[in-house]
Amino acid sequence: MKKNLYNIAIVGATGVVGGELIKILEERNFPVNTLKLLASDRSIGKSFTFRGKDIPVDILADNSFTTIDIAIFSAGKDRSLEFAPKAAHAGAIVIDNSSAFRMENDIPLIVPEVNRHALASYTQKKIIANPNCSTIQLVVALKPIHDHFTIKRIVVSTYQSTSGAGLKAMDELSTQSINMFSQKNVAQKVFPKRIAFNCIPHIDSFSQENYTLEELKVIYETNKIMNTSFKITCTAVRVPVFYSHAESVNVETEKPCPIEKVRSVLKTAEGLELFDDPKELKYPTQIDATGKDTVFVGRLRRDFSLEHGLNMWVVADNVRKGAALNAVQIAEELIKSYL
Repeated sequence: MKKNLYNIAIVGATGVVGGELIKILEERNFPVNTLKLLASDRSIGKSFTFRGKDIPVDILADNSFTTIDIAIFSAGKDRSLEFAPKAAHAGAIVIDNSSAFRMENDIPLIVPEVNRHALASYTQKKIIANPNCSTIQLVVALKPIHDHFTIKRIVVSTYQSTSGAGLKAMDELSTQSINMFSQKNVAQKVFPKRIAFNCIPHIDSFSQENYTLEELKVIYETNKIMNTSFKITCTAVRVPVFYSHAESVNVETEKPCPIEKVRSVLKTAEGLELFDDPKELKYPTQIDATGKDTVFVGRLRRDFSLEHGLNMWVVADNVRKGAALNAVQIAEELIKSYL
């Protein structure tokens, strides 16, 4: 018998994404019966307001999931590897925001606007992976182009805000900026270089090929989500912005892709807004996207160096669509079609 209300757990409730998850569940009127907030013992005494009630944060433990229907994890890879299988074994369906399970063959990697059909395979392990924030906004923009013109290759450069690295990273940007204006010492703890008034072409650790793991996530996750094998290269850059990620995307297609036809296709794409009128200086920036659910596309133009090529600028709120909102949308798809 289909339920009307569901018991939800948020693991990592005190983090940037955890707090956004609480807000979005309330904003979208998700059918919550009970909401359980979980974090480490450092969060003892903290609470959050949900639908007018204060909910205390509990300590994450092996027995935290006995009555939970859906557990949304946003506490990092190590916590997910340890506790997600335990939550699934206890009967919960796990939606995981970390990189722990994204490339597992028997775990679906889902962006509802792109591959909601793949959610059907969640029953194999009862774990669903939420993609990397940069990947999510990228595939929302790429899907309609691939459906109509067949993508051959893409080159993407990301411009990622500090919120993607958590609260301490945002604090570091704020503190460094204040200290620079005050002519005080500027300390570096979170980032390998000063982030204030600077761009750092280094997100996550370096691999043997000198790509960063963040860049490899974008490459591998995009093809898994879109069920494609087109060629991708990526450069990921951290920028001194608090919220929202931007991406410069160069696309080569197999079929002709007249810009006006591409424009028409993007105008009707799910989850996307074409925000593009150079004459009116209309193009999306990170400020425009912050707090919004939409993926914005602007600076759309032909690439004259290719026979079938185009350039575009893709912007989205990494904490919302890039993490919390996408996880809640997955949960909505679950209760709509599978639970």
